Amino acid sequence: MERRLAAILEADVVGYSSLMAENEAATLDALKTHRTDVFDPAVERHHGRIVKLMGDGVLVEFSSVLDAVECGLDVQKRQAEAPSTISLRIGINLGDIIIDGDDIYGDGVNIASRLECLADAGGICISSTVHESIGNRIDADFADTGDHEVKNIDRPIRVFRWPADATSARPALALPDKPSIVVLPFDNMSGDADQDYFADGIVEAITAALANIRSFFVISRNTAFTYKGRPTDMRTIGRELGVSYVLEGSVQRANDRIRITAQLIETENGAHVWAKKFDGSLEDVFELQDQITEQVAGALQPSMRLAEIERVRHKRPQDLGAYDFKMRALPHVWALEKQETETALAYLDQALDIDPDYPLALSLAGWCHAQRSVYNWDDDIEGSKAKALSLAEKSAQTSADDPLVLSVLGTVHTIIRNYSTARILLERAVSIDPNAAWTWSRLGWLEAYADRLEPALEHFEKSRRLSPFDPLNFNTYVGMASAYQGAGQFDKAVEYFELALQERPHAWWIYRSLAPVLVGAGRMDEARKAYTVLMQHYPCLTLSQICQAMVFSKDFMDRMRENLAILGMPEK
Repeated sequence: MERRLAAILEADVVGYSSLMAENEAATLDALKTHRTDVFDPAVERHHGRIVKLMGDGVLVEFSSVLDAVECGLDVQKRQAEAPSTISLRIGINLGDIIIDGDDIYGDGVNIASRLECLADAGGICISSTVHESIGNRIDADFADTGDHEVKNIDRPIRVFRWPADATSARPALALPDKPSIVVLPFDNMSGDADQDYFADGIVEAITAALANIRSFFVISRNTAFTYKGRPTDMRTIGRELGVSYVLEGSVQRANDRIRITAQLIETENGAHVWAKKFDGSLEDVFELQDQITEQVAGALQPSMRLAEIERVRHKRPQDLGAYDFKMRALPHVWALEKQETETALAYLDQALDIDPDYPLALSLAGWCHAQRSVYNWDDDIEGSKAKALSLAEKSAQTSADDPLVLSVLGTVHTIIRNYSTARILLERAVSIDPNAAWTWSRLGWLEAYADRLEPALEHFEKSRRLSPFDPLNFNTYVGMASAYQGAGQFDKAVEYFELALQERPHAWWIYRSLAPVLVGAGRMDEARKAYTVLMQHYPCLTLSQICQAMVFSKDFMDRMRENLAILGMPEK
């Protein structure tokens, strides 16, 4: 068996499955172009050997660690200069490899793979051995993000990240002045990966119940789930999220039996506050969730009364099958992508076939139809708005004090321009759940629609603190950009629209706003390029359709209409 020391670069395409679902042919063409124009030439310039392609990923071997890092930087910088739908994340390690014909294996390869999983879109993660080897011989700053526990590696890996100022370098956040906690994704111990959604549902319910306790500070579920499959030191989590406690655990489902193991840990010193197993049948799952919530709440605040726990319990579905379909829909609901929304609605329709009055399924379906109208995904915009309002109102009739239900109804009233009703509903939602990051973001959007810059930014920042690494933060950046747009600060608006596109490069609807803002900023060449991208993905889009879908003030929309007309968009 031959071994040698080598530098290993592993890369994969961010969001590849979603891109393929949206447009398979275009994605394959873009990937081929990226390899031909960017990746393969960089590997050749830096004397690397492509070992193998792995679907959307690639494994490359270098004899020089300096060449490996320079190749990674070369690829990412060239990609940033010529944006496309393809965005890579890269991991680089220096270690022993095992040679097997043209293929390579071993610990050095495995660590490179784990580093790639930790990298940002358009970014690079390197190990401490790589960082030490390159010293100051490369003109690039890598941020030390500390030790990370990674899957199937029996020791912590010190990780350095480029760009050094990337958001996922995750600076320490101050602790709130109240008990603070994050509920991490529970491990699925059922031996069936298809049951991940069920374990996620347990976490969803516990997080929602704790978040509704006004005296707690609870990190949003969306940020918590960015840690899924990426074990991290508890002290690191406490520093990154600004929380004092972490709840973690596992779920094992076998036939009609279920076992939930939970443990509460202090982030300051890693000490266990308590740990317990909860056993029952599937029919007991909601009772088990309540037991965990009660014990966590009692540990965080011993004076917590059971009456307050009782207050935050939501209306249960009449059938576990409806609950299952709702949980399967959740990741698709929050993707804010056309095809994902269609998948979500298919699951939610199945949930509602079983339980037509299930409030959360009704509410989430209403939000999906709202997305279809506001992002110009449906030719019948008014029809989508009407469907969204009907579902959201029916949900509220059944569960009038659920903050998510109120938030969706407030959002739907926003898109039909009932702003005063929307404000009442959204403010009611955050009075019930002050930890509702999405609701604070929707309040920010409401202020942006009213051309009120300062309160809009205040609400958006509140949302970001409650969910620092939320995959939906790109939408918050769009809201911040829109607030600057309404204030006439076009260059600042461009900055935030581009930041949103860096996080979600295939959110093509953002170009509806970016193109006219660039006109307002006097950046006509960039405006024409943005308009070209928009029309590639919305070839039949008209000014009247945009004005029907978007709900900003009349002055705002008049300026937007004028700037899009300059770029050539037809009225109808």
